Amino acid sequence: MGIADFKARVRSGTPLAGTFMKTPSIDVLEVLILAGLDFVCLDAEHAPFERAAMNACAALARSADFPLLVRVPSSSAERIGMVLDLGAVGVVVPHVTDAETAARVARQSRFGPGGRGFAGSTRWAGFATRPMPELLAQSREETVVIAQIEDPEAVDAVEGIAATPGIDALFLGPADLSVGYGKDSQESPELTAALARVGAAARANGLGYATFVPNAAAAGTLAETHGLGMFFIASEQAWMLQGARAAVAGIREFT
Repeated sequence: MGIADFKARVRSGTPLAGTFMKTPSIDVLEVLILAGLDFVCLDAEHAPFERAAMNACAALARSADFPLLVRVPSSSAERIGMVLDLGAVGVVVPHVTDAETAARVARQSRFGPGGRGFAGSTRWAGFATRPMPELLAQSREETVVIAQIEDPEAVDAVEGIAATPGIDALFLGPADLSVGYGKDSQESPELTAALARVGAAARANGLGYATFVPNAAAAGTLAETHGLGMFFIASEQAWMLQGARAAVAGIREFT
């Protein structure tokens, strides 16, 4: 299981385990790949990823045939095109609030009229070693576009977003959405209703359904109650803290 079949697995609802990577280091990605994850998402929205770090990580992921996503800081064509040229298999796009935005994002992520700028000399394109028809087909078949549903207005418009050609999965952002509903926790009737509505829209259109979870136990509960299949589990920083704190607690027991 690698890059070629990743899009099909996302859309099929197959349980997928990934994480957000917050530290801009190729070594961290190398370790995460060794962990057996199905994908990693570089968090360029909330972590200090510069182009050089993303470039190095994308090179490693491509050479390992490992699906690398990037959460871009905005839905601009420049941001989306850059990370796809570097070699990311797809993008996670924040604040997709309506069908018009979804259509623009889908268009900017693939080649065509008003879409992604074509360059055959990028890593993704094989550094000018492959013909245009082959690359156009690869873009259609490989590129994964995930729309973040993290605003109340996005939930209200989710049926239109989900029906937009070129959107492959919906990512419900539980923290942002809770804050948007005026809550200070991720337990509310509004969030529960949003989980159900977004899930129904994803299923009706054959899309993947993703979210952030702190651990596998939470993922199991959401898979059972709302049909989620793609899980962004914590982050490498959270896992480092958990492991270090557990080790420290173990030492404290006998000192």
